[in-house]
Amino acid sequence: MGSYFFADPKTKIHTARARIRWRILVPYPLDSHPFLPQFALRYARLFRINPSSGEIMRRATFYALVAALIAGCGPSRQVSRIDVEAVTDLSGKWNDTDSRLVSEEMIADCLSRAWLPEFMSTEHHKPVLTVGTIRNRSNEHIDVTTFTKDMERELINSGRVKFVAGREQRDEVRSERMEQQIFSSDETAKSLAQETGADYLLKGSIATIVDRYEGDKVVYYQTDLELIHVESNEKAWIGMKKIKKFITQKGKKW
Repeated sequence: MGSYFFADPKTKIHTARARIRWRILVPYPLDSHPFLPQFALRYARLFRINPSSGEIMRRATFYALVAALIAGCGPSRQVSRIDVEAVTDLSGKWNDTDSRLVSEEMIADCLSRAWLPEFMSTEHHKPVLTVGTIRNRSNEHIDVTTFTKDMERELINSGRVKFVAGREQRDEVRSERMEQQIFSSDETAKSLAQETGADYLLKGSIATIVDRYEGDKVVYYQTDLELIHVESNEKAWIGMKKIKKFITQKGKKW
């Protein structure tokens, strides 16, 4: 026999006569009642309500409608495309706009200083640069690779200097050159020890200072770059770019 609820939910009747009466009143097991949906049957089983009464349907329908209303009021997402040059600040953290603006301003300042005409007057050719390590000394995640690529682009597009690959790229190219010595023909294999050496190495760091109180926060970014002569270790240029952001959020402390 299946599980049944009695017409009087406060009293359990254990006599054979009561079972016969209940069987006549509700001739179906609760798990297979033909007139009630499954969620209503579960509700009746949980709160011990007679499934033949109208109360179970009224209550179950009400809670089902409430659940559907809550589900329909969930968060929605909308995506729109914007100009890649547009200034966007959502979280207040370092983003692509900071990387682009800092690299453009600092490389422009570097190429406008006295070291460049002095080098060309003595060496009679454009200086050769490479970008070294840019360290992230901030308290947040910053993709320094993107910042490095922004600087490389500005240097190459300026047309005032020559640019050679960085350390990781040089290792990959050297591996390719060594394989050519074995597998390529003599006519197409590239010669060893014919690389263009860099005259200057550009390296630096990005650091932050954070000051916060309740719902307000000030983030100070400082980007430092140094141009070092590879042969003499002389520093030909030192640049600094500062950014300060004020971030506020209502009803929540940092």
